[in-house]
Amino acid sequence: MTTVRPPRAVSRKTVRLLAVAYGLTIANLYYCQPLLPEVSRSLGPHAADHVIAVGQLGYALALVLVVPLGDIVPRRPLLAVLLCSDAAALALTAAARTAGVLLAAGALIGLTAAAVVNTLVPYVAALAAPDERGRAIGTMLTGGLTGVLLSRTVAGLVSQVAGWRALFAAAAVVTLLLAVVLTRVMPPAPPDLTLPYRAQLRAALRLAGTHRLLRRRSFIGACSFAAFGVFWSTVAFRLTEPPYEYGPAQIGLLALVGAAGAVAARPLGGAADRTDPDRLTTVALAIGAASFAALWAGGHHLAWLTIGLLAMNTAVNATHLLNMTVVYGIDDARARLASVYMTGYTLGGVVGAAAGPFAYTVGGWTATCLLGAAFLTIALAPVFTRTENA
Repeated sequence: MTTVRPPRAVSRKTVRLLAVAYGLTIANLYYCQPLLPEVSRSLGPHAADHVIAVGQLGYALALVLVVPLGDIVPRRPLLAVLLCSDAAALALTAAARTAGVLLAAGALIGLTAAAVVNTLVPYVAALAAPDERGRAIGTMLTGGLTGVLLSRTVAGLVSQVAGWRALFAAAAVVTLLLAVVLTRVMPPAPPDLTLPYRAQLRAALRLAGTHRLLRRRSFIGACSFAAFGVFWSTVAFRLTEPPYEYGPAQIGLLALVGAAGAVAARPLGGAADRTDPDRLTTVALAIGAASFAALWAGGHHLAWLTIGLLAMNTAVNATHLLNMTVVYGIDDARARLASVYMTGYTLGGVVGAAAGPFAYTVGGWTATCLLGAAFLTIALAPVFTRTENA
């Protein structure tokens, strides 16, 4: 028998603290992005080409097999185990001497980081009152996107001073400290559902099969994150070439613009509690598709690259926020919802991260930008299938 605990209140201070934890954890998955050329020089040509993709694959595996545990086991010990495992994977990355070890560690970082952040967000969504859910999720996602984007800046600066191995060693220490902090701050609580693990997995599959709205929002999320992956898996290579010829620190500093985009999208959390989410999603996706025109011009002009990066990150973050605000209102078993939605979202990132370097190799920066715009244009189609109650 499945039992659901009643809603509980959560303070904004607690939400902000958990948002910081979200940002610090998800940053571990993205530190490598501005360092790909440097890692390849250290371990051999093309050694780092697929680090982003395997990390996203690990992320997707966690969403299917680990995240559903968030409904049926106590969250505090679950998070402690996952954060310690994440720290171990970061330490392994710092010590890697071959491409195989690097890829294995990258997959484990993706798996553990995914499990942590996708346990935290449903937790906050479950605690928030219905009329505060959008705001709470907006705070969490702002913390997450800021962590993703600032991770590139931190990685570039630390790597410039101490090398990429020192960066991952430091991240391992920070993650262990985070495990200690969350264990002390999060109150002990029983699981939200009383259900065996296999039954929980079957319930998640049924949820995906029966809710058209969930499938539709998952597809939109997958396409938007694919566009995000296309850009971030290729921009470091473009910026090491003329006319830029940037080093890791300069590439990392560019991500500050992306962080501003994450913050700019945050007010949509409150708006999503009051306004038609389809209308807001349409606007966000249209801005995202148009941003790749500016990014294309930014291949040779920094001002256009800055404008396009700000618009693209704002659009992707806004779309994700709107999707999650809608999705977490479908059912009380929010770890299941996170498992289904975030699996689609992450697989989109895998596709984008894998397709971006291929497009860049075949057709250069023009092909890369066309591919990113295409993903966001495709995402617009389901928005017009207005079946929010399906």
